[in-house]
Amino acid sequence: MTHLGGSSKLLRAMNDAAALSHVLERGPLTRGDLRELTGLSKPTISEALRRLTEAKLVTVVGYVSAGPGPNAEVYAVNPDAAYSVALSVRDRTFGESSDSSLPAVTAAVTDLAGAVRGRLDLAVDFTRTDPVSAVVDAVQDVCKEARIAPDPVAQVQIAVAGSFDPRTDVLHHVEVPGWSRPGLIDDLRRRLGVPVGVDNDVNLAAVAERAHGAGRDAESFALLWLGEAGLGLAIDLGGTLLRGARGGAGEIGYMPMMLPGVTGGRGFTGRVDFQDLVGGGAVLDLAAEYGIRERTAAGTMATAVARAADRDEAARSFVTTLAGRIAIGLSAVVAVLDPPLVVIGGEVGQAGGPVLSTAVATALAEAAPLETAIATSTLTDDAALLGAQEAGRSAVRDSILATLRRP
Repeated sequence: MTHLGGSSKLLRAMNDAAALSHVLERGPLTRGDLRELTGLSKPTISEALRRLTEAKLVTVVGYVSAGPGPNAEVYAVNPDAAYSVALSVRDRTFGESSDSSLPAVTAAVTDLAGAVRGRLDLAVDFTRTDPVSAVVDAVQDVCKEARIAPDPVAQVQIAVAGSFDPRTDVLHHVEVPGWSRPGLIDDLRRRLGVPVGVDNDVNLAAVAERAHGAGRDAESFALLWLGEAGLGLAIDLGGTLLRGARGGAGEIGYMPMMLPGVTGGRGFTGRVDFQDLVGGGAVLDLAAEYGIRERTAAGTMATAVARAADRDEAARSFVTTLAGRIAIGLSAVVAVLDPPLVVIGGEVGQAGGPVLSTAVATALAEAAPLETAIATSTLTDDAALLGAQEAGRSAVRDSILATLRRP
């Protein structure tokens, strides 16, 4: 009898999880919708919805006409059942009024339904502030902004420019002071009291591209990040990110190149890294040789694109030369991975827009052994933050479903 009782509890748990997973994935559904999706009987689905409602995981949000008889109730996930907090940590802030010498922390609270309930942009001096204290304060502050208590926060997801090794819980190749300290992630988990996920910012930007951007309909894609501070590559294989054994997959800025010479610019010879060719500083140096001078690499790229549209030959030559350099690195990526699509993102990449992506496609067709499509990222917000929001919400949902499946 004990075995039968346990089996009965297990079945109830599985039914509850099945019903909730469909509501989480598809949005508001009726009992009839859930019967069709799960294949369960009407009484079984009714009982599952009753238990999920009592657990405050779903709620009735409306009614629809179901023919003769009473209208059918429409069930949706209770957005306040749990929250996740996403943080994007960058090595500088953005905006005219911000102090560009300080790193930026952007925090956002997302509810279980996926709505952003609050968001804050903070300048933090990590040379004086411990990352643990900064993150804890950011979580508390953004929860106040969202007018929610920190208690329902079930996951904190952090995007940072660096390689996160999940085996050791240590960040490598990170420029923000204090973030490479061993034990940092464990300290964050202890102070916050909830699971803390950490990932490379470009990897999380690829998560956002898969969910909302240019990679949404792609079988697989590679995201080349051309940022102000550095380069990165994220590799999406059918919706799964390739992170590498130590989280270092995609550190393309360190990719060494033995070159006989690079046309245009300073004429590099010998060994250079890809960062030396197309990093933010290299973009500024190359543009200056064509008479284009702006304060940032993204601003320089935007100015060049605008001038190229006005048939400025110097600007066109700059874009062509930079695209040739980008194609040198991408040709290696295409030869090894053969992705059907490469998305160009980052501040510099997006400032270049279709003009740069078209020039890269032309140069890549000559340099790469395989054909691949080139597109510009369509995301207009902080892509790493958007990806952290997706990853955080997914982790919360998986945790809730895993708990439900345990009788």
